[in-house]
Amino acid sequence: MNANGQVPAAVDAAATSAPALVVRDLEKRYGRGDGAVTALDGVSFEVARGSVVGLLGPNGAGKTTALKSALGLLLPDAGTVSVMGVDVASDPKRAYRHVGAMLEGARNVYWRLTPRENLRFFASLQGLPQTEARAAYHDQLLETVDLADRAGDSLNDFSQGMKQKVALACTLARETPVVFLDEPTLGLDVEATRNLRERVRALADEEGRTVVLSSHDMDVVQAVCDRVVIMNEGRVVADDEVDSLVGLFRTREYAVTVDGSADTVRAALDGAFEPTAFRELAERTAFEVTVPDDRFYDLTDALRGAGLQVSSMSAVEPDLEEAFLRLTERGGETPRTAERVAPTPGPEGER
Repeated sequence: MNANGQVPAAVDAAATSAPALVVRDLEKRYGRGDGAVTALDGVSFEVARGSVVGLLGPNGAGKTTALKSALGLLLPDAGTVSVMGVDVASDPKRAYRHVGAMLEGARNVYWRLTPRENLRFFASLQGLPQTEARAAYHDQLLETVDLADRAGDSLNDFSQGMKQKVALACTLARETPVVFLDEPTLGLDVEATRNLRERVRALADEEGRTVVLSSHDMDVVQAVCDRVVIMNEGRVVADDEVDSLVGLFRTREYAVTVDGSADTVRAALDGAFEPTAFRELAERTAFEVTVPDDRFYDLTDALRGAGLQVSSMSAVEPDLEEAFLRLTERGGETPRTAERVAPTPGPEGER
């Protein structure tokens, strides 16, 4: 729980039942004429309160523009964003009371202050008085980013990575019901990254706060997110639970080891399958092959017909990174994820 056992930020009446975040039909173009670049092309999605949602996409997909539009830092050409029921464009100050954010490369901390003083200052901006419980909560945040032993030192002596950690802790110290984290693990070591995973899950599970997380660290996203929204070329191409997206590609790729040479394997599967990742293992050959759902026995028959005895075969379990790459490379929706995408037709930083 947080310092008071609940989220202390004032909640408007409009926010009591509204989703934490509603992004609807966002459009944004940079430049004019033939040189114009479309950063957002009808982007829509919602985030339920108390959930952790990952916003993913390759460089240039539109993630940063979407995040900054949600925070009121950019004015979209069309569309709306509401946070806890408050329209960001029409009432930004009211919306800001509900939001804390750390954007990639932004380290808005005061270098002459200590980490503990920074946390106390940023909490005060939210109107949170310093109490014994809140001081303990701040100590917990500093422990999360592995800075408990430097809590009383001036940031002037800190590395950029350490300042990144303080900025992250300050974002969480405001105790807002909605938190945007853009590349929060950048500059974190293994221990701090593991602590961050636990803290992000605790924000949702124990404090009921909502987290929108944008990161290239797929392990972190898969570990902490309930759902992911994948963007590509300014559009949402997938919106589903993590397990569902990973499951789209489950049991279709196999790791196989046979008694025989790689040349024999290639000849046996030529024209029917495309084996890859060959490894010679003494008198055996290991390889990987992607098999459509209804052609598994065609694969085994082809190997047997070439006199290749299979010594081992196992399904290669996919992960979120694989699902992400397949979805963005194909540049469109999959049949299962299309149902979850919001009903819309289809620079700064990474657009």
